[in-house]
This record gives sequence, structure tokens and C-alpha cells, in this order.
Amino acid sequence: MQDPFEESLRDLLKASPGSHDDDACLGRVLKTANRQVGVGDLFSMMGRWVPALMMALNNGSAHWAPVSRLDRSHRSADKAE
Repeated sequence: MQDPFEESLRDLLKASPGSHDDDACLGRVLKTANRQVGVGDLFSMMGRWVPALMMALNNGSAHWAPVSRLDRSHRSADKAE
């Protein structure tokens, strides 16, 4: 699989020194590298966020069940036997 970042670096190395501006090339390389690092950080953050959300849902799921405010002793007294 071809990596466009690697290809651009190879093209920069193959080019003759007088045909390109070093500052512009460095800026393009740094911009691409910065973009790749940013995407990696974003996926890393999402990778930590999903398990945290699953743990919160797991811990909070017991509180989703309906709860009656009546004691069990009151219920048995109300029944006709």
C-alpha cells in the first residue's frame, strides 16, 4: 500500500537542490506530519472515551429499573386473603 506522506518525502529527496524552496518544502512536510499526529491523537481520545462511556452505562444501568416507594410490608397488608 502506497503512503502519500512517504512518497512526498521521496520526491523531495529526489528533486534537485536548486529547483525547490527549502522553507516551502519544510512547511509542507511539517503540515502533513502535524495533520497525521492530530488524527492519531483524535483516534486515541476516542479509544479512551468509548470504554469510559461503556463503564458509565454499566454502572448506571442498575438505576434505570423502576423503583417503588412502597415498602413490601405495606403491600402484603393490603391484600385480601
